[in-house]
Amino acid sequence: MQEFPLTPIDPMGLPASVAFILFFKVLGFVLHMIPMNIWYAGVPLSIVLGVFARGNLQRIGFRLMYAMPILIALGINFGIIALLFIQIIYYPQFYTAGILIAWPWFFVIVFLIFAYYGVYIYSAQIKRGHINKLGYLSGGLSAILFLVIGFIFTNNFSLMTNARQMLNIYEKTNIGGAVTGLALNFGDPTLLPRWLLMLGIAITTTSVWLLIDRQFFCSTETEEYLNFVPKFVAILYTLGILWMGISGSWYIWGALPESIFKQAINIPWVKSLFAFAGVSAILPWLWILIRRNSMSLSATWIAAGLQLMVIVSNALSRQWVQIAEISRFMPITRDPVNWQWSPLIVFLVLFVLGLGVIVWMLKKIIALPRKATISIK
Repeated sequence: MQEFPLTPIDPMGLPASVAFILFFKVLGFVLHMIPMNIWYAGVPLSIVLGVFARGNLQRIGFRLMYAMPILIALGINFGIIALLFIQIIYYPQFYTAGILIAWPWFFVIVFLIFAYYGVYIYSAQIKRGHINKLGYLSGGLSAILFLVIGFIFTNNFSLMTNARQMLNIYEKTNIGGAVTGLALNFGDPTLLPRWLLMLGIAITTTSVWLLIDRQFFCSTETEEYLNFVPKFVAILYTLGILWMGISGSWYIWGALPESIFKQAINIPWVKSLFAFAGVSAILPWLWILIRRNSMSLSATWIAAGLQLMVIVSNALSRQWVQIAEISRFMPITRDPVNWQWSPLIVFLVLFVLGLGVIVWMLKKIIALPRKATISIK
C-alpha cells in the first residue's frame, strides 16, 4: 500500500495558535453535545413512549418533544463552532475523509432538513392535543434520520484519523483517479463502538434533561407526574450508564489502536483523564438514585453539573485520542501560525454576544407562563 499523500503546507498558515484553535474546538463541541445528546436519544425515546406507553410514561414522551425544535436549533448552531475549528486545524484530514464518503456526507444536509421538519410536525400535533398518522410517521422518521446522521458523522471523524483506511477506501473506490464518494468507514474497528458510546452518553444527558424540564417547565403538571419523573430518570440513567460501560469498554479494550492505548497509559495526566472519563457517569447516577424521592431545585442543579462533567471529560479524552491518532501520520503543528487578529476579534465579540443572547432567550422561555396540561386524543 502507498504512503498517505500529505497535502502541501498552507502558505497562509493557521490564523491562531494550535492551543487557541483546540480550545474553541472543544468548547464548541461541548456546547453542541449538550442539546445534541438530548435530541439524539430524546427523539427516539419520545416516539417509543408516545406510541407504546400510557399514563405518565407517555406524558414523558410527549414532553420530551416540546422543546426539541429549540434544542435542535441550538445544537446545530453550536455545532458550527466545532466544525469551523475542525476545518481550520484538520483541513487535510477532514476534507479528504469528506471526499471519500462524499455522497453520505452530502446527504447529512438533506436528512437534517427532513428530520427538523418531522420534529416540528410531531411537536406541533402534540401541542394541539391530537396526533394523526402523519405526526407519528414524521416523528419516527426524524428519530431514524438523527441516528443515521450521527452514524455518518462518526464515519467521517473516525476516517479522518485513520490514514491507512483513507488510502484503502481510495484504492477500492477510485475510477481513473476520481473516487465515487459512495464509501463508508466500515473497515475501521472503532466505528461502531464510538457511535454506540455517543448514544450511551446521549441517554444519560436526556435523563438529566427530564429533571431540568420537571423543575423549570412543569408547573401545570400533576403532583403524581412530578413524583414519577425522578424515579423514571433513575431507571433511564441506569440504562445509559450500562450502555456507556459496554460500548466504552469495547472501544477502549477492543478497538482503540494498541499504540494509542500504550501512549495514553504512559502519560500520567492522560491516564488520569481516561480513568475519570470512564467512571464520571457514576457520580450523577448515584446522585439521582439517592435523590429520586426528593429531587429539589438544588439537587437538579447538582445533577446537571455532574452531567456536564461527564460530557466535558469525555470531550477532552476524545480530543487527546484524536490528536494522537492524527499525529501518527501528520503532526498538527505542521503549519506555521500567522495570527489574523481582525477576524479573530470579530469572532470573539460575536461569540460572547451570541452566548449572551442565548442566555437571555432561555431566561425569557423559563419565565413564560405555562399552558394547562394537554391531553392527547
